Order: sequence, then C-alpha cells, then structure tokens
Amino acid sequence: MYKTRSIVGYILTGIMVIFLISGCALLEEDLSITDWIFGNDDEKNPAELMSDGIANLEKGRYDAASEAFQKIKDRYPYSKYAISAELKMADALYKQDEFIQAFEAYDEFERLHPRNRNIPYVIYQKGMCHLEQVKSTDRNQADTFKARTEFERLVKKFPRENYTNMARKKLRKCLIYLAEYELYVGHYYYKMGKYKAALDRYSYIIKNYPDMGQYNEAIDYIGKCKLKLSKKDK
Repeated sequence: MYKTRSIVGYILTGIMVIFLISGCALLEEDLSITDWIFGNDDEKNPAELMSDGIANLEKGRYDAASEAFQKIKDRYPYSKYAISAELKMADALYKQDEFIQAFEAYDEFERLHPRNRNIPYVIYQKGMCHLEQVKSTDRNQADTFKARTEFERLVKKFPRENYTNMARKKLRKCLIYLAEYELYVGHYYYKMGKYKAALDRYSYIIKNYPDMGQYNEAIDYIGKCKLKLSKKDK
C-alpha cells in the first residue's frame, strides 16, 4: 500500500513539474495560462479589437472583421469605439454585397445617431445600397427611385459635404437609368401598337428628363406616335 501511494505521488509530482515548466514557457512569451488554454482574444481592449477589425476589413476578411466589431458592441457598449464598430459592421456587409442587410445597418445607425458626424457618409451609402441592386434599365426601377431619394436628401441636407459631390454624380446616374427605362417602356408600347401609351411615356421623358441623353430619340418617337394616331383617327 505504501509503495502504491509513493508511485502515485511521484506521478503527481511529475505532472506538476511539467505543468510548471509549460507555464514558465508561456510566461516568457507574455501569455497567461488562461490565454494558453482559451486564447488571448478575450483580453483585448476595444482599441485592439477595432484595429484588428479594420485590418481584416481592408484585407477582405469580412467575417473576421465583423466578429471583432461585434465583440466591441457586446463587451464594450459604452466605449468610444462602440459607435464606430456599428458603422464598420455596416461597411463589412456592404463590401460583401449584402446590400439589403447593409442598408438596414446604415439605416439603424442613422436612427440611433442622427447627429453623428458620419451621417453624410451613411446617407450616401444608403443610396449606394439601392443603386448597387439595379441590374438593368429594362426592369422595375424601384431601387433606382429609392437611391435617388437618398441622394437628393443628402444634397438637400448637407449641400457642402464631400460625399454630397459624389451623390450629385450618382443622382445623375439614377436619372439616366429612369429616363432609359421610360424610353424602353415607350418603345415596348410603340411596338405593341399602343401609340397613346407610348406617346405619354415619350412626353414624360421630355418633361422630366430633358438633358439625360434621350431627348432627341423621344422627340423623334413623339412625332411617329402622333402620325400613327392621326392615321387611326382618319
């Protein structure tokens, strides 16, 4: 019995020595035993997490970036980095082409922080989330209208901001898309022999989008529609 206890004692002593040696090695690397077992990410402060998140965002590691920003929101909701983390999470979604989710994140940011200095950027990004979803000018232009609304709001609310100048260019792009869609629909009605409906579309272009590049073509088809309608009347 005594020998058995001695053997067990030697084994336990050996395990403790190994554990202490491993612990010393870890300490030499400036890591705690907890860090060794669980990883040292839990010990990072909000500044370090923000730095990691931005670095991952720039390198295209969007999941890792979002994870870092989420940790700031969860662990340090009252730190000066929390608000920035909310915005960066929206950016990460946008860069992954998750435009619907990104819009919701930007929209929530604007609702929660309406006086934040980044609001011009946020409104611009909300417009871009819609504009990026426009695939062609021969389909429903609901997203184009929504993008136009955001860009116009930015121009009106912050006329002298840097992002406003960018918004003006995107706004013109929206108007071109809308004009081209009206032209497409007008041509469709014309081919179908619905000249009155086509005439209304072409006239709408002249009235609302006179300098978007479709003016001459619309004028030409207005003349054709009127000629067709006059022949019908006769």
